[in-house]
Amino acid sequence: MSGYYAWLRNPHSQRYYEDQRLLALLKPSWLESGRVYGYRKVHHDLRALGESCSRHRVARLMRAQGWHAQVGYRRRPGCHVGVTHNVVTNALDRQLMYLLQIKFG
Repeated sequence: MSGYYAWLRNPHSQRYYEDQRLLALLKPSWLESGRVYGYRKVHHDLRALGESCSRHRVARLMRAQGWHAQVGYRRRPGCHVGVTHNVVTNALDRQLMYLLQIKFG
């Protein structure tokens, strides 16, 4: 029963508090990148601060928060490069199937 009462006093584990501390360090790195960096570069920034944790832990924490890398941020959705082509009307009223039959007979 003593484990239950210990849980009532403090329902979160030590790992939970460590994750919260890491999240406080991860968020500025992710925001300073313009929300572009993924877990690999954020992990690299965390290592530069002197913290030690695995890339998988950083990935798990970022995934839980809904933070992810922006992939293909140079191209906007719906923006197509180039000129649209218009189909030319059949001014000579040619029948393509008839021409193919004559040619390949």
